[in-house]
Amino acid sequence: MAQLDDLAFFLRLAQCGSLTATARDLGLSLSAVSKRLKQIESRLGVALASRTTRRLTLTAEGELYCRRGALILDELGELEEAMSDRRGDLSGRLRINATFGFGRCHVAPLLSSFCERHPGLSGWLELTNFPMNLSDQGFDIGIRVGEPPDSRLVARRILANRRLLCASPAYKEAMPRLESPADLGRHRCLVIRENDSDFALWRFEPRGEAGQVRSVKVSGEMASNDGEVITRLALDGHGIMLRSWWDVQAHLAAGRLVELMPDWQGVRADFYAVFDQRRHVPQRIRAFIDHLEGAMAGRVPPLPGHPQAPWDLS
Repeated sequence: MAQLDDLAFFLRLAQCGSLTATARDLGLSLSAVSKRLKQIESRLGVALASRTTRRLTLTAEGELYCRRGALILDELGELEEAMSDRRGDLSGRLRINATFGFGRCHVAPLLSSFCERHPGLSGWLELTNFPMNLSDQGFDIGIRVGEPPDSRLVARRILANRRLLCASPAYKEAMPRLESPADLGRHRCLVIRENDSDFALWRFEPRGEAGQVRSVKVSGEMASNDGEVITRLALDGHGIMLRSWWDVQAHLAAGRLVELMPDWQGVRADFYAVFDQRRHVPQRIRAFIDHLEGAMAGRVPPLPGHPQAPWDLS
């Protein structure tokens, strides 16, 4: 048992990247972390890492210990999860990563209701601007836009979604002609800026001709790094925006926003729940993704022209 504890400690140390970060993560003193590493190296008879308080670099032996040790802990974890599944109850940790807007609006309340239904679970939701690496950061599930390019991840679609070009009725009434993406240069575009670029790239495809994507650079006098701010500016009539169906459908239904450029549409931006590929997928992961998909249909109306279809993890 002590060997497994040492292994888990060293893997955490390698993930954190420094003695200081590990001490902070584990709630220990810096001296306690340093002493524990020295004890492990003394027991093994090899140096596992060269380190300062700010940086840790694994030796060849440390890389081997980390790589083979991770496989051992994964095997043990899968065995214990399989035993838990046989009991029929859901327990253990469920750690999820999602983006801020969608995470706050939908994932957080659904995690709340799921954990209320299964009190043996420990839920953790971490919201970030960009997707986190699941295995490196210890996440069980990531909520992503689009299928991941990483073949080691399994992806299950939980919501059909598309980006829509829209504006307030007042802006539409007074706006210049807008029939194709080329006309956007005449318009006040509300841009989400996530870097220092002077423009954003909006992508569209002709309705009924999926795959024929047209990209256009847009800019405007008003911008933000936050999508909710952009939506507020559009509602106030400051210009046009390209936002996801899930985010604007209530405003469209209420008439506060109207969709523009009817012969063109924004590209697909479906939401997926992704998880690491493994021989045994814990029942808590399967059950939560089932919960997400089932409940999402009642939270976001189906994307127009796209019938919702059941999906299966098996």
